[in-house]
Amino acid sequence: MLKTYSCGELTKNNVGQKVTLAGWVHRRRDHGGLVFIDLRDREGLVQVVFNPDVSEGGHKVATKLRHEYVVKVTGEVAKRPPGTENPKLATGEVEVIAEEVEILNPSKTPPFDVSEDVEVDENLRLKYRYLDLRRGRMRDNIILRHRVIKFIRDFLDAKGFIEIETPILIKSTPEGARDYLVPSRLHPGRFYALPQSPQQLKQLLMVAGFEKYFQIARCFRDEDLRADRQPEFTQLDLEMSFIDEEDILSLMEELFIALVENVKPSMRVMTPFPRLSYLDAMERYGIDKPDLRFGVEIRDLSDIAAQSDFAVFRTALEDGGKVKGICAPGCAHYSRRQLEELAEFVQARGAQGLVTLPLAPEKEQAKSVAARFLTREQTGEMAARFEAKEGDLLLIVAGKASVVEGALSALRLEVARRLELADPNLLVFCFILDYPLLEWSEEEGRWEPMHHPFTAPKDEDIPLLDTAPERVHAKHYDLVCNGCELSSGSIRIHKRELQEKVFRLLGYGKEEVTQRFGHLLEAFEYGAPPHGGIAPGIDRVVMILAGEETIRDVIPFPKNQSAMDMMFDAPSPVSEEQLRELHLRLRRE
Repeated sequence: MLKTYSCGELTKNNVGQKVTLAGWVHRRRDHGGLVFIDLRDREGLVQVVFNPDVSEGGHKVATKLRHEYVVKVTGEVAKRPPGTENPKLATGEVEVIAEEVEILNPSKTPPFDVSEDVEVDENLRLKYRYLDLRRGRMRDNIILRHRVIKFIRDFLDAKGFIEIETPILIKSTPEGARDYLVPSRLHPGRFYALPQSPQQLKQLLMVAGFEKYFQIARCFRDEDLRADRQPEFTQLDLEMSFIDEEDILSLMEELFIALVENVKPSMRVMTPFPRLSYLDAMERYGIDKPDLRFGVEIRDLSDIAAQSDFAVFRTALEDGGKVKGICAPGCAHYSRRQLEELAEFVQARGAQGLVTLPLAPEKEQAKSVAARFLTREQTGEMAARFEAKEGDLLLIVAGKASVVEGALSALRLEVARRLELADPNLLVFCFILDYPLLEWSEEEGRWEPMHHPFTAPKDEDIPLLDTAPERVHAKHYDLVCNGCELSSGSIRIHKRELQEKVFRLLGYGKEEVTQRFGHLLEAFEYGAPPHGGIAPGIDRVVMILAGEETIRDVIPFPKNQSAMDMMFDAPSPVSEEQLRELHLRLRRE
């Protein structure tokens, strides 16, 4: 190699040794007679000193060095003079006295400062992603990603799992989002699809008898993007035979506890993982991916509100809605402006408004519009429902149940942000269970799967498929951490008759079922074992462990929020010749 040591590994134990280093000029300081540079490679930084009395030629070259030049330096490791040590650096006790230096490649002035973690427009970062990845934070995120994946592979290998790759070019099947389609040159008018997940393939591997499969799988979904979504993403795909829900949940709990302990020991994990039913999560948090690092739970006040003379409450209830709220601890002192900000916050999420009720001392009347229409007893009942105390602030929303839950769920997180209630170093994983198997689509006028069409209904609910499908619960489970859904999974249907019944309930015709799923249904007739699995999102796991706000900051080369690759300028037009080869013609509108 061109270097004998990495920059970040030199310590006082190397003092007196002659070393050769290679890397990038991170910073440069010219102190008249002496030139100092911080030399950077993947392992860290070390200070290099160019002294004309040691090497006149080396010093002359050093005066030409600029940020991000690639250089090779040979010199002797020395202790830094007393008082000049840098405790922030692993190499801060030493420096290298340069004897020789060679510029391996100069650099243009970068479009943003690589040496500082400063705010940079994201599209600029993505256009020059190779420079963005040189920055310490991004480098550490990618290394963390590597360690997470390596740990998962080693953990599952020790548990008897086999890693098996599945095809990228497959058939278009319904998985909950739009497929990316790939036209076939050899078969005109026909298309492959990129897999939204290897769902049917992993089930077929269970039919094949592998029993314990996993894959660090690339998946593709053509859907609207947000902070935790990308058109292409990576998941830990996992499937097991001869198991029930408890086997999957226990394995995931063991995996994630061990993962954090080994890869991110600075973070704490609450154990055991709480388990909530879907209905309980919606009632208490207004969402099925709750952040459990703090309380501030939603409470239903409809029964108390119904006894009041407050028109806002009564109108909502008469229209079949709900009156619910949260308690913001110690916020009774909020100013009018602060309360208006919270009202605007929920209105932006569909609520008609926000009723605020500060809890005053016992002998004082609460200063609130709502308080004029509530008796002291009714106010006391509401406070008791939250176990609230003097000085707390009740925040209440009335209206359609789904709107109330959505607004309060978001408001709960906003209150926690303002009051800094969520410990950033605490990880609270939880399982959400007992999902409905189906949900009614008003737009489509038919039943749709809550998860996917291969999810098994609970055994005791199977008879309800014919009489009351809305009451059928699924063998489905989600893993959530700090308000982020990390994975979904389920026990799968493994018998043809039951799978065909679910397909019929979802509105698939016999011909469509045969065309889309015939291969899977036929496989079920050759001794398919009971099986199930789960698929944690690798990008989301790393995002949480890295403390980032978006998965784009833990993916080496992501797309932006518009699904554009800024570096390659993709998607991009293709030539007429390429289209002809694929038997395609663009329609101009």
